[in-house]
Amino acid sequence: MRASRRISARGSALWAAWGSLLTALSAHAGPGTGPSSADLVAAIHAQAPNISTDAISTAIDAYWHAKRRHLTDKPLVTIVDYSLPSDKRRLAVADVDSGKVLFYTYVAHGKGSGSKYATHFSNRPGTDASSLGVYLTGRTYYGKHGYSLRLYGLEPQFNGTAYRRDIVIHSAWYVSRDFAQDHGRMGVSWGCFALSRKVESALVNLIRGSTVLVGYYPDHRWLRSSAFLASTG
Repeated sequence: MRASRRISARGSALWAAWGSLLTALSAHAGPGTGPSSADLVAAIHAQAPNISTDAISTAIDAYWHAKRRHLTDKPLVTIVDYSLPSDKRRLAVADVDSGKVLFYTYVAHGKGSGSKYATHFSNRPGTDASSLGVYLTGRTYYGKHGYSLRLYGLEPQFNGTAYRRDIVIHSAWYVSRDFAQDHGRMGVSWGCFALSRKVESALVNLIRGSTVLVGYYPDHRWLRSSAFLASTG
């Protein structure tokens, strides 16, 4: 079983907890409706425990704002929790209808954002930094990193230059458990979301074509001003 393709449960207890949460989701969901936000956050966190509940809640808020704006009609959200070090699994793809996490894996950040930890984010070309905020996935293509996925930054102040900067999802040799064990961290990209070669193609095929991705960090300026978050949108 590939840990990055399937949920790597921490024993039967985690699976039992997940089952209970999914049962709760069904109980709280009425006909034609999804689970409550609190239940959804709890279910995702149970399956992707590294990712903070703040990151999950923020991403869910952003997803619903995007859906209300008719930017997506697919029940998927990709959450990247940049508050975690790069040697931890900090990317999750979740189905907001079922509460199921479909991928839980590693992702590298841009070298302009830091080494093991991402602490600096930029929307400026030439910084090689990662950008925070809400994205919409685009089309796939083959480039210098192989099979890749275009991204559109939806927040002009924070990630609006992503397409022009060629900020994409691609695979990289420096994203793997072995690399992290040898170096104490993952390698760094030029600002892109770089994934393990073992998981990237399948993940990209799932989320391509107008699904929501959220690059999260507890940055007060972004959290206060984002038009996609509940407090401001």
